[in-house]
Amino acid sequence: MDRTEQRRRTVAEAVADIRTIEAREGVTREGLARIRERLITLAAHTELFGPDDFPPPGAGDSRRSALYRLSEDPDHRFALYANASHGGYGTPAHDHTTWAVIVGITGEELNKFYDPTQDGGVREKGAFTVRAGSGVAFMPTDLHSIHIDAPLINFHMYGLGLEQLHQRRYYKPAENAWAIFPPHADIREAR
Repeated sequence: MDRTEQRRRTVAEAVADIRTIEAREGVTREGLARIRERLITLAAHTELFGPDDFPPPGAGDSRRSALYRLSEDPDHRFALYANASHGGYGTPAHDHTTWAVIVGITGEELNKFYDPTQDGGVREKGAFTVRAGSGVAFMPTDLHSIHIDAPLINFHMYGLGLEQLHQRRYYKPAENAWAIFPPHADIREAR
C-alpha cells in the first residue's frame, strides 16, 4: 500500500473513532479530551504527515500558513486539516463557534487562552505550547490565539468545516472591538 492510501485509511479510521466519541460523549470537555487523545495517536504517524506531502506556502507567497483538508463529512462535520507553516504567523484572540482540537505533529504552536472582560475586551488567562504528543481542545465559545515562530505541521480539527463558520469572531485590541472572521477560502484539498 502506498503512503497516500495508508494516510487515507489511517485518517478515515481516526475520524470514525472521533465521530463515535462525539456521539457517545457529546460536545463536552471530557469528550474533547478523548478526541484530542485520538488525534495525538494519529499525529504519531509522522511518516504520513511530512513536509513533502504538506509543504508550507511557497517563497514569495504572502501567506505564512497553508491548510490541507484531510477529511470532511458530506454535511461538513468532522473537518480535519493539516496546517503547515513557515513560522512568523499568528492570529488575534478568536472563537470558533464549533468545537476545535489542535494537535502537534512537528514544531511548536503557542496557544494563548482568554476570558472576556466586562468592557468587551479580553484578558489572557493562560497559555500552552502544542508540540508532538500534545494538543489543546476548545468548546465553541472558548477564546484563544495562536503564535507560530518556526516551521511546523499540526492538525486542526473542527466540529464543522471552516468554510461553514460564518460567525467566528476575533478581537481587535486597538479598537477594543470584535469583528467577524471571513470564512476560509484558501483550503487545499488533500483527500
